[in-house]
Amino acid sequence: MTDARRHARLVRLTTVGRAFVLLAMGVRVLWRHDVPAAWALLAVALTWTVAQLVAWRAPHVRVAWLEAAVVGLVCGLSLGWTTGVLAALTLAPFVGGLLRGFAGMAVASAAQLAGVLGGALVVHGPLSVETGLAVFTWTVAGVGAGGVAAYVRSTEPDDAPDAVAPYRDAQGLLRQLIDLSGGLSSGLDVRSLGGALLSQVHDHAPAQTLALYVRRGETVVPLLEDPPVGPEAERLAAAAWASRRTQVEGRAFAFPLGEGSVVAGTLSDRVELDLEARLEEVRTALGSAAVQLDTALLFSAFRDAATADERRRLSREMHDGIAQDIASLGYLVDALAARPADPRQAGQLAALRERISTIVSEVRQSVLTLRTSVGESESLGAAVGTLARHLSEVSGVPIAVTVDEHSTRLRAEVEAELFRITQEAMTNAVRHARAGSVEVVCQVNPPEALITVTDDGRGLQQRRPDSQGLAIMRERAQLIGADLAIGDGAEGGVHVEVKLGRSAQDRVAT
Repeated sequence: MTDARRHARLVRLTTVGRAFVLLAMGVRVLWRHDVPAAWALLAVALTWTVAQLVAWRAPHVRVAWLEAAVVGLVCGLSLGWTTGVLAALTLAPFVGGLLRGFAGMAVASAAQLAGVLGGALVVHGPLSVETGLAVFTWTVAGVGAGGVAAYVRSTEPDDAPDAVAPYRDAQGLLRQLIDLSGGLSSGLDVRSLGGALLSQVHDHAPAQTLALYVRRGETVVPLLEDPPVGPEAERLAAAAWASRRTQVEGRAFAFPLGEGSVVAGTLSDRVELDLEARLEEVRTALGSAAVQLDTALLFSAFRDAATADERRRLSREMHDGIAQDIASLGYLVDALAARPADPRQAGQLAALRERISTIVSEVRQSVLTLRTSVGESESLGAAVGTLARHLSEVSGVPIAVTVDEHSTRLRAEVEAELFRITQEAMTNAVRHARAGSVEVVCQVNPPEALITVTDDGRGLQQRRPDSQGLAIMRERAQLIGADLAIGDGAEGGVHVEVKLGRSAQDRVAT
């Protein structure tokens, strides 16, 4: 809540407190017909009324100490005739604590006690033991009530929930990330950090096969294998991730590392050692490397989320802006073509309308390209097939897709880059190569993959100065450690091949 609303709520509580204490003392005074106490109670009531009005009308004016002193003085002056209003000593510390915290409670208690003692000593002289105990009792009660009120005030929220506070926090974190990323000794490349981590595992344990798995959703997917591990190690990797505990069966092992990765492999038959004890030593030794890898994985996930959001934003702007404007131009040309000035103009308008239709089709295809991605539930092969179907429907060019996928998934960012490379290759074949047909082969066996796109078009042409497609494809391949080859097809056209992993080509050949 805001400061004004917070103050108003606390003032309402003081109003209730004053009313309650006045009622309690008034019943006692009326029951006993205590006339001196009635006059003292009236003076206290007037003091509290003025203080309450000031609290409502001028919240910046601090009169709690003055209110406490006046109430204390009234109680002190009446001690020679009655002790019936000493319960009023509980309220000033309560109000001070509620409105000003512990400091307000302390000031109000001190001012009130000074008023009581000053008024009593000046008019009546030293207090009797009984009267002194009564003053002490009610003063201590007031301090206790004031402490409770100060605690209540301290637990009140100072500000209303700020709708932009998460964005401010995000700004601060992003600035820190930008400042820190330049000083990271190993950078934020997931594959480089993963390779260094596996090298450290080899240094500590004589593994025959070794693989690094990283988190994707509720399971793990292979990032690196050196050399490829068997199905037993894969199963242990999934079990280690699910249980967050080291798994050992015979000479196969898997252990979780950090917050988002699992190391799995098999031990050499020629080495005898206590495997579980050695793995615990390895986990301890890899603590720093695990932190570096977790940081890189988080940065990669953040980058992918930001990229996907930007692509969606661009697609919306293109659809709502450029596409609509070009379509409006088409309607204007249709209106002009309905009443041409002469046959020559009619031909020009028809050519212009055809060109506008082509541009609209290309813009819509670009919007579709920007919005199409590999989802969590859709595999890479399925996403490539969906894209091929849409491109074929828009362009009229038949695209044949052959998919051979393993049930295990690649990392999300790897799938995304492979998908974009394939997308660019298919789009180039349809849009620029004048292809009559396109053939796509997608083979995925994590952490390896091989994708080829072959068309029967006019082949490689001289690169246009404004064309960045091939350069972007190479950058994407470099980001995930893949090899990209672009050349002439065996029977003409263009052949694009992107290969991830060392043995993809060998496996396909066999």
